[in-house]
Formats: sequence, C-alpha cells, structure tokens
Amino acid sequence: MESQTIVNERENSSRKKPLILGVTGASGLIYAVRAIKFLLLADYAIELVASKSAYMVWQAEQNIQMSPDPVKQEKFWRQQAGNVSTGQLTCHPWQDVGANIASGSFRTLGMLIIPCSMSTVAKIAAGLSSDLLERAADVQIKEGRKLAIVPRETPFSSIHLRNLTALADAGVRIVPAIPAWYHNPQSIEDLVDFVVARALDQLDIDCVPIRRWEGH
Repeated sequence: MESQTIVNERENSSRKKPLILGVTGASGLIYAVRAIKFLLLADYAIELVASKSAYMVWQAEQNIQMSPDPVKQEKFWRQQAGNVSTGQLTCHPWQDVGANIASGSFRTLGMLIIPCSMSTVAKIAAGLSSDLLERAADVQIKEGRKLAIVPRETPFSSIHLRNLTALADAGVRIVPAIPAWYHNPQSIEDLVDFVVARALDQLDIDCVPIRRWEGH
C-alpha cells in the first residue's frame, strides 16, 4: 500500500509539469487530435504550439479555420478532441518566441512534435529557431530533455534521412507514423492511436488504451 502511494505521488507530481506539444503543417492532424484527447483525459497539462503551416493544413484537409487567438484555439482543440473538459491546455501563437516554453528555465516533461514536417525536421537539425515551435524543440535538446517527433512523409529522401539521423544523434526519439497490426485494428483511430501511444512511450507517458504485445 505504501509503495503504491509513493508511485501515485510521483505520477501526480510528474503531471504538474506540462508536456509541450508541437503541431506542424505535415499531413495527418488526426495524430495531434488523438494525442491531445488522451493526454487531457489523463489530466496532463499541455503547452501547445501550432506552426504557421498547421493553420493552412486545417483549412486544406478539413476545410476548418483555426483561430490564432489562444483562448479560442484552446476551445477549438478541445472540441476536435471530443469536447474533453479535463486536463490543462494552454495554446501559444507560433510567432511568440518570448513564451514560457522558449526558455530552458521553464520545467517540462519534454516535448512531442506530432505530426512533424520535414521542413521542421531540417530546421531543428540545423539549430534554427525561426518560430516558437522550433525554439521550444531547440531548448529541449540543449537542456538534455526528452524530445520525440512523429515525421509524416513518404518516401524519405537522402536529405530527410540525414536530417533525421542528425536529430537521433542528438538524442531525439524518432517515431515514424507507421502503425502495427498485431493489435488487430478495427478503425483508422486504432491505427492512429498505436502511433500516438508509441510516441508518448518515448516520454514515459502511458495514457492511450491500446493492446500491447504480450508474446505468443
């Protein structure tokens, strides 16, 4: 009983630190929506920043306009995630490089970029910080914190692979949007959730209800 109490206290303490969630203009915004849903349902705090291109992708893929206003954007993401009311979600404008997540002194659980475009991969690999999302990622690397990305591109060129290797050498966890089949997926959401779960695994977060491999 005492050991379980300690575990619970550690989990609660961990959840007080926010997770930075970056959303780029790569195709597949459903990955971000599902990640937000399960993190909020598990009562995690999220500091979210969507790149400039992400706004255009919402318009192109879903014919939906996402507001740049942080308060309205929070409502937008919660609505897309199924009107989840739990958890804490703070949205940041992509150009606000003075936000809290731009500083290494702001303690976090790490950062997940889902989905991650090859443009963003290239900029992070080169150490560029032209917007808040890239700056936040650069901070995680320089502070030695956890950073996981879910690249959504096919096929990969040799340039893409070199950039991904540079990030892997810097300690970034690369989780391509490639689902498995051993969990007997029955829907697109099942396939997406598997990728989301494996990405969050890299940050020691287990909040997505998927069937995991247990051996033969």
